[in-house]
Amino acid sequence: MTRRELLLSALAARTSINFAVPAGACDCHTHIFGPPARFPFSPGRSYTPEPALPAAMKELQAALGMQRVVIVTPSVYGTDNAATVWGMREMGKGARGIAVIDDKTTERELDAMGKAGVRGIRLNLATAGITDPAQGRERFQRAAARMKSRGWHIQIFANLGVIAGIRELVMDSPVPVVFDHFGGAKATLGVSQPGFTELLGLVRSGKAHVKISGAYRASEKGPDFADATPLARALIEANPDRVIWGTDWPHPDSPGPAGRKATEVSAPLPIDDALLLNQLPAWAPDAATRKKILVDNPARLYDF
Repeated sequence: MTRRELLLSALAARTSINFAVPAGACDCHTHIFGPPARFPFSPGRSYTPEPALPAAMKELQAALGMQRVVIVTPSVYGTDNAATVWGMREMGKGARGIAVIDDKTTERELDAMGKAGVRGIRLNLATAGITDPAQGRERFQRAAARMKSRGWHIQIFANLGVIAGIRELVMDSPVPVVFDHFGGAKATLGVSQPGFTELLGLVRSGKAHVKISGAYRASEKGPDFADATPLARALIEANPDRVIWGTDWPHPDSPGPAGRKATEVSAPLPIDDALLLNQLPAWAPDAATRKKILVDNPARLYDF
């Protein structure tokens, strides 16, 4: 690895883990940003990240005690999933992927991605600025119809208003549904914020999973973002069989400060992923529950 890549992995896990991570644990939300010359970014991207390569990811996952990882295609690639497929191949049999597709993505391409380890698709509604539940409903219905025959799940990055607006579609979904990053809930608004009750109901029903991932997205109170604890505990209490955990490594600074050009390379946020992982015992004091979140639920959802 280059000096910069070593620094990236070192920054991401500079704290010792304070509990016994169970065997087969999975980081369910990461990204690979490959060499730009080999994996060019979309012209319509909203930011330009630094490279985040499999070698650095391996260092991080080893430091966290993770044997499995899920790589999600980030928005900067549009519907080009080549970097994610490359990342899965480099990470080995303990890796799975989530792709981003559109109507031009062929069934043959989906077949190839499935063989490579892709197990779902992501709807980047929040990234696209979609806050209208009607738009979310239309995107979800099209995705569900296409994924039904494959048995893949649909991962959704959206705010709580959109989640509440598609609630009945999720309840009737023919495929599993996964909501990213606490479902877009904000720690400062607490468990009574609009839309969170609907999210809890979907998780409680078993019809939806939620990632308690990227706690820094829910909170602005670093470095451990402990004020996200009430949100995490409420979700786990609702249904520990439908909760999974993830880092959101390498923490791209998106969309970044106002005025920054999309083509300007931005450094990742200096998040200590080991410190984030150390919050899990506060969220789930019971070791058996933590095993569900880190091992059993991902194994079922991602077909490990």
